[in-house]
Amino acid sequence: MQKIIILIFLIPLTSCSVFKAPIPTPKHEFRGVWIATVANIDWPKSSLDNIEKQKQDYLEILDFYKELNFNAVIVQIRAAGDAFYPSQYAPWSRFLTGNEGVAPEPYYDPLQWMIEEAHDRGMEFHAWLNPYRATFDEKLEILSQDHDYNQHPDWMLKYGKKYYYNPGLPEVQQHLTNIMGEVVANYDVDAVHFDDYFYPYKITDEAFKDTETYTKYALPQQSLEDWRRSNIDSLVHKVHKTIKSKKPWVQFGISPFGVWKNNSTDPRGSDTKAGQTTYEDLYADPLLWMEKGWLDYLVPQVYWSMDLPVASHKKIVDWWSKNSMNTNLYIGNGPYKIRNNSDKAWENKKELPNQLRFAREDKNVAGNVFFSAKSLMSNKEDVLKILKKKYYQNIALPPTSPLQKNGFQNVIIETQFQEKDGLLHFSIPSKERQNLRYALVYLAKKESKLTLENTDKLVAKIPLSESGNFSFDSSVFKGKKLLALTFINNLGQESKPKIISLN
Repeated sequence: MQKIIILIFLIPLTSCSVFKAPIPTPKHEFRGVWIATVANIDWPKSSLDNIEKQKQDYLEILDFYKELNFNAVIVQIRAAGDAFYPSQYAPWSRFLTGNEGVAPEPYYDPLQWMIEEAHDRGMEFHAWLNPYRATFDEKLEILSQDHDYNQHPDWMLKYGKKYYYNPGLPEVQQHLTNIMGEVVANYDVDAVHFDDYFYPYKITDEAFKDTETYTKYALPQQSLEDWRRSNIDSLVHKVHKTIKSKKPWVQFGISPFGVWKNNSTDPRGSDTKAGQTTYEDLYADPLLWMEKGWLDYLVPQVYWSMDLPVASHKKIVDWWSKNSMNTNLYIGNGPYKIRNNSDKAWENKKELPNQLRFAREDKNVAGNVFFSAKSLMSNKEDVLKILKKKYYQNIALPPTSPLQKNGFQNVIIETQFQEKDGLLHFSIPSKERQNLRYALVYLAKKESKLTLENTDKLVAKIPLSESGNFSFDSSVFKGKKLLALTFINNLGQESKPKIISLN
């Protein structure tokens, strides 16, 4: 998918709009969207669509969010013990091909293609996998013989109408870790991502039947609750180690349910009255994961409105801001609720923009993620107008991981260039190309105006091909005399600028 000459990502040089923004656009801000594939929520729109239709629909999502200056997609590639890619550990997903275990026809690798298309648009690709959900419903007869429900029935526990992998089994933890390792080893993903499904959300008067496993594996004096949390901790730790051992630049992010604990059960908890909580009901402890340095980023799902009494968006974001450490903190927002919820606050077109403003004003919050992709793509023009004008009018770069030291900070990448046929052609010597992902082009009329501290002067973000050659339209130079060229490596770090005078 890479192209020798790339004429994309040119940003208008009218800078006046940035000064109308109530809050300046940060240079580094995560702008992500979840693309849910389970039950065909976002993509594919139908598993029965032909491949060309599915591809068109995916590109429509990418282009929509690219137009909004988003810089990351979080795509669900494992929904329920299945895979949207060829895997030795799971069958092809029925949500992709209509029949579980059946590959796309004509054959292609959807994951490789999706990653390339995202990268060609300057967007990170985060591979979203649901570890523990084994089945989506009770239609067990449609499961492939290669599905773990059939291969390893002893791993399964039924709860409600679904089957789950038993998190307490060591062999399950290893199996799930192998799955994550396979994705990282085989694909050029920027991150591995888990959502909020750890132990299942509790069902009234129904027990999760893992007593036998608890009896066998729990430590002496370890309560059932602490043992369950230790199982999730173990998987998170193992996945983190596996990712970093294979590709240290690949990030690991988790999106837990928004409320850690209510302060009614723990004074350290938030001033909320959530019916279930991450720590007590899902047995997930993101505070520990952050403390241990197992995460590059955390995205609590704060899908409530700003002032909802039982779970105020403002109060919960403030709580996470004060309790995050060693990781990038992004906020998960719920545009799916706009004009589609019993909470009347979502009737206000400014509810989502107000949430973005609140996040921008908090120095500990480094971005936002929207659930889900289709939410803004129809009948939300009034909200989109505000987002484009006030919040996402400029490009932003994804934040780098706080776990990675910047070894790129004093480096200038030398390039050769010439202007020809209305294009400025660049080439990077082979010794300089290693681990480079994008070229960034900044323009200004004079040196005093050439600042890289924000993105006001950034006019192009160009994906790099293996050849190290790239070009763009020199007409964007009109009235500009100085060009600064920087490069982004696979850690998301930016090189020092090479300043070029334009005659």
